[in-house]
Amino acid sequence: MQKDSSIDSIKGIGEKTAKLFSKLHITNIDELLRHYPVSYDSFEEPVPIASVREGMRVSFTAHLSGGIATKKVRSLVISNLKVRDDSGEIALTFFHMPYLKSILKPGSDYVFRGLIQKRGNYYYAEQPAIYKTDEYALLLRALQPRYALTAGLTNKTVTKAIRTVLADPELDALETLPEEILQKRALVSKREALSQIHFPVDRDSLFAAHKRLAYEEFFEFLCLLRSCREQATEDKNAYRMFETADTVRLLEALPYALTNAQKKVWAEIRDDVSGDHTMNRLIQGDVGSGKTIIAILSLLMTVANGYQGALMAPTDVLATQHFETISKMTQEYHLAFHPVLLTGSVPAAQKRTIYEKIESGEVNLVIGTHALIQEKVLYKNLALVVTDEQHRFGVRQRGALADKGEHVHVLVMSATPIPRTLAIILYGDLKISVIGERPANRLPIKNAVVGIEDREKSYRFIEKEVKSGRQAYVICPTVEEGESSDLENVIDYAEKLKAVFSGDIQVASLHGRMKPAEKNKIMAAFAAGDIDVLVSTTVIEVGIDVANATVMMIENAERFGLAQLHQLRGRVGRGEYQSYCIFLNTSDREETKERLAVLAHSNDGFKIASEDLKMRGPGDLFGIRQSGTLAFQVADIYQDADMLSAAQEDVESSSTLTLQNAVSTIL
Repeated sequence: MQKDSSIDSIKGIGEKTAKLFSKLHITNIDELLRHYPVSYDSFEEPVPIASVREGMRVSFTAHLSGGIATKKVRSLVISNLKVRDDSGEIALTFFHMPYLKSILKPGSDYVFRGLIQKRGNYYYAEQPAIYKTDEYALLLRALQPRYALTAGLTNKTVTKAIRTVLADPELDALETLPEEILQKRALVSKREALSQIHFPVDRDSLFAAHKRLAYEEFFEFLCLLRSCREQATEDKNAYRMFETADTVRLLEALPYALTNAQKKVWAEIRDDVSGDHTMNRLIQGDVGSGKTIIAILSLLMTVANGYQGALMAPTDVLATQHFETISKMTQEYHLAFHPVLLTGSVPAAQKRTIYEKIESGEVNLVIGTHALIQEKVLYKNLALVVTDEQHRFGVRQRGALADKGEHVHVLVMSATPIPRTLAIILYGDLKISVIGERPANRLPIKNAVVGIEDREKSYRFIEKEVKSGRQAYVICPTVEEGESSDLENVIDYAEKLKAVFSGDIQVASLHGRMKPAEKNKIMAAFAAGDIDVLVSTTVIEVGIDVANATVMMIENAERFGLAQLHQLRGRVGRGEYQSYCIFLNTSDREETKERLAVLAHSNDGFKIASEDLKMRGPGDLFGIRQSGTLAFQVADIYQDADMLSAAQEDVESSSTLTLQNAVSTIL
């Protein structure tokens, strides 16, 4: 079996199942093996019901002690029942599972597994997983992988396919690292790492697999980065620019003055583009620090000098938002932009017209997503490329856009708060500018870390804000039930909130598996105020700016890194109103409470990033990875900072041949 063999070459996978895999961008063996688990289930011995306490995530063996009561609240089907063992009784609640009566037989024993909650004097669990006793016995003390799925594709199907591939003795060579590095860094082989990342025999083997794959991602990334850096040092400035009256007039017309930090960065950019070499600069600034206006000024200077500019965003939603902002400013301030929006969702006929206008120079500013770097897009005189949320693009995408012109200036922006020591490594081909101030008119966000006992109180607070005309986000770590049985999921949670809130409060859900048009429609409705509460995954981490949103509640906050929680929090506090962030912690671990306390006491992203770097440990392998910094699949720059430093050391000392091999593997 070859790594590039089609997914349907695996026994048991037919055309229908292959189409389901393709929805997850899995079309061949290599892509399947790199479809790493998003989390792991660890199954422990069931405990007596009498021993459960609020906040515990446990399993207990019990049988149905009465009937199953089912009711419908608006569109939500709720099933309530009680189960018991020799030590006591506990209430269970299920959503959208009317078929329970055919599954649970009175008097039969089952194992239930879930998060224990408390209301008044009694304990209960919502949506616990259900297992037959013999089925659960096989899972005891094992780490079971949980994968990102799509409708119609089960975790069992993905697991079986990966087991089949890894068991094939004919699977071609997987190793990508030199033997001397494997020995020097005490890394397991690639085959062993893949086997243990998917099916770890214990936590130690999982950590060893993670270490190997994280190192490999860093090593390959830094090899490519070094190649880009060596090329960039030779680039002469082919598009020398100078400040014109256009940018001066815009600065005078804006209803606010730039902060000192913004002025400093703007001066650095002007010096770069008027100098001898091509600009390669990163603007690092906290959420809401004012990076976008600096990008607009840079693009305005570009078109005023007679060149074309491009702004690439990671999502359709963010690209559309940038296009609408710049189009509005163009009209209001009579700017020299002739902008166009180019995303994957633009109809083919419209794209052809856009291509012609870009190539002729009729359009001088192209705003979009990865569609900007497709082969069909030809620019007349592209001089500046701005990429927003740099951590969502690999070096390849950034380089591909820069290659659309000759020695194009590159400006990248990131709100990801990365400590400077790591930023120097990760952005080794870029000069770094930092906007360390926030605009004076922004009120600091008020934060609260609460436990599940305060969930109802949080709902009431959200409802109060909505009644006063504001909007709210609720963030969940998973999309749908079954991804990880003990975590809140977007689809069910949205339905639950519709029952919790009064009928006049509009609730909707948003997640990354939706089609771009559907996501854009929901985001437009939220921005317009037609949706009051938006239940979402971390897809809103970038690409949404709604000044009227004042509350964010993050479920299972302990499952995210501090830096990502801070990124999410940045979606509120973007307007004139006081804003709030509620971090709901479902863990009873003291170290978790200490970590989240950092967020409760600070809104400084760089301080939080430094604390994240200190406090993250191997235990966080079991957290939820919704997105990765710099598009790494396994590696985490905070948790794996030691591997990042080791990879940098090895790349700097590696031979040219080793680097060339690594780069060719990536490309």
